[in-house]
Amino acid sequence: MSQRPKSRPPNSHSPPSSSSPPASPSLDAKSQALTALSLAPTMPRKSILKPTLATLLSLLALYAFFTTFLSTPDPTHLPSSSLQSSPEKSAPLRIYMYDLPRKFTYGVIESYAKARGGSKSPADDVSRLKYPGNQHPAEWYLFSDLTRPDRDDSVVTRVLDPEQANLFYVPFFSSLSLVVNPIRPVGLAGDGVPVYSDEEMQEELIHWLEEQVYWRRNNGWDHVFVCQDPNALYKVVDRVKNGVLLVSDFGRLGQDRASLVKDVILPYSHRINTFKGEVGVGDRKSLLFFMGNRYRKEGGKIRDLLFQLLEGEEDVVIKHGAQSRESRRMASQGMHTSKFCLHPAGDTPSACRLFDAIVSLCVPVIVSDYIELPFEDVIDYRKIAIFVDSSSAVKPGFLIKLLQGVSAERILEFQQELKKVKRYFEYEDPHGTVNEIWRQVSLKLPLIKLMINREKRLVKRELTGPDRSCLCSNQSGIQTTL
Repeated sequence: MSQRPKSRPPNSHSPPSSSSPPASPSLDAKSQALTALSLAPTMPRKSILKPTLATLLSLLALYAFFTTFLSTPDPTHLPSSSLQSSPEKSAPLRIYMYDLPRKFTYGVIESYAKARGGSKSPADDVSRLKYPGNQHPAEWYLFSDLTRPDRDDSVVTRVLDPEQANLFYVPFFSSLSLVVNPIRPVGLAGDGVPVYSDEEMQEELIHWLEEQVYWRRNNGWDHVFVCQDPNALYKVVDRVKNGVLLVSDFGRLGQDRASLVKDVILPYSHRINTFKGEVGVGDRKSLLFFMGNRYRKEGGKIRDLLFQLLEGEEDVVIKHGAQSRESRRMASQGMHTSKFCLHPAGDTPSACRLFDAIVSLCVPVIVSDYIELPFEDVIDYRKIAIFVDSSSAVKPGFLIKLLQGVSAERILEFQQELKKVKRYFEYEDPHGTVNEIWRQVSLKLPLIKLMINREKRLVKRELTGPDRSCLCSNQSGIQTTL
């Protein structure tokens, strides 16, 4: 590969051009002397110009020879056509969706409706079945995405031949199954029909899977499960933990069950209306808003402490309220008219309230020390939210003083970033949450292959804790991102 030597840029020390005008006769003797002195050193360079150029050309020729024939090419500098020639890099993820018995999919929707007074017989047309609205709908949207006829815009390809698949999707509606029975009664219903049992459904699912050759082939490593509700699949999670788990957080999952290495964090579905207006603080009269259950277990105990500190504070709206149509209406109004929205930990580190705030362009204030967040490879949450550690948040006056110190310009910056990323949290957007979930799953494929090959060569050994196949993060932390 030859290279042409670059032309020498003009500078104050270059030899004068032969076309330069002669010195003005009006120059005085002193000026002429200075001119003569400045020209004198350049004269010898003319005599060595040709040999110098010849030497430079020879060196450049040698450099071109070595770089072309002897050096190892850097793949990052190859033409784009060379990079695209590898089918593994350009081919989309190929996913096979199991044709589960109806009771694990549409049957769960029918059982949910039946427990609430709906039809007691299976629907003739499944397209008329409506998945109940809730904060854990990923299982429905992923299932619907894989069953729609036109999938050219998807980041994954559904294959009908399992031999062609990279991964296997298990479409059990585990989150809906968990709440089919409003009070989870036991025994028989009034008409003598056995009451729906989520625990039995979980066991039957595992029994069905263990009969599948593709499950046994790689011990489940290449299987994908949605368990978005923190309690979904709780009875059998130890038997599916090798697979890719699509979860809301790790609050109920031990270190030996889930990690960021193999699993994917999902966003909750927002339960309030998306804010349709523009960025701005003029119509956001409240400083801070929160509406939700005051009393929670485990890490959620911080909520009661925050209620005690913030109740009665000027420009702060904090209310106790459970999920209902009226409470969602009030929450929509409150989030759309507040600058900041509080997101304290609940029974688990995450909740739908965070995603309600994001689509409301209400800057989230996250007080949840163990929270995991979705899509962090493409979203820098420091640009859309404020993080405060629990110890600082419960100090009297700390939170209010912190938020009052945020300028209107800074709030506008937060809102502009929120507007950019809110599509990632819209399940109904064709290019929103579902596409991003599949992209995240596809990123796991190299690691899945690694774990499959690794497991097949490991010898029997005794372990006192999780091995190095888990992801270990450092134990340092911050008090606040502001």
